[in-house]
Amino acid sequence: MQLKLTGPGLRLGLGLVSIGRVWGVRQSAPPDASEAQKLLSRAVELGITIFDTAPAYAESEARLGRFLADLEPSRRRALTIMTKMGEHWDFERGTSYVDHSRDALIRSIDRSLALLGSIEVVQIHKATSDMVAHPDVVAAMVYARSCGVTAFGASVSDVEAGQRALDSGLYDALQFPLNLSSAGMAPLLPALRASGRTAIVNRPFAMGGLVIEQPFEAAASAAFRHIENALPNAVILTGTGKVAHLEQNVGAFHERQVLSPQQRRS
Repeated sequence: MQLKLTGPGLRLGLGLVSIGRVWGVRQSAPPDASEAQKLLSRAVELGITIFDTAPAYAESEARLGRFLADLEPSRRRALTIMTKMGEHWDFERGTSYVDHSRDALIRSIDRSLALLGSIEVVQIHKATSDMVAHPDVVAAMVYARSCGVTAFGASVSDVEAGQRALDSGLYDALQFPLNLSSAGMAPLLPALRASGRTAIVNRPFAMGGLVIEQPFEAAASAAFRHIENALPNAVILTGTGKVAHLEQNVGAFHERQVLSPQQRRS
């Protein structure tokens, strides 16, 4: 199906792990509920329309759901909400765990819908080559579709799983890490471009490692340009729990467009 994720060019989305749990190179704690709402509101003001969450991000889905519930219907319709199933959060132990069984996936879908209200894209979290077309996963996708979900993705971390997902014909999008310090997924890119599926890139700054000790805007713009050179039409997920960092990320994303084509190829 045609997703509201990509058109010509690169688009910036907001990954929401940082508003739900400790994350990143610095292991930063998530913001409080009020600051999380301010972050989401500012993201919409800055033109971000794609939001990526997951049950494994602890409080993230609940916080996003509260924000969405307060939006005017027309503003909500302009957004693309993506979540995942397959990795879950144990609130008592404060850790995540993986369970791709049919019943666990269906429970996850039900919980996500209860928290978020509606979902545009459900992705298989921690998708492996063995699981992307497993009957339990397919059954859960059928169930999600019956609940109004219209598009599906696979969140993968290795080429074999990504290729299996593309070959299965089940998925509209593929999410994976790509950045200047990690080229592990590069062999998948030609097949992904040829498939017409939506590319969703996470960890563009290598969980902050690429920008932590450099002037931020230059390092972030270089990171965005690197991805654009590899995937001219894609969604990049930037993740932060702080409004100031979000504004910096958006500024760096737009700054990369100032460079000439010759500079982009350098």
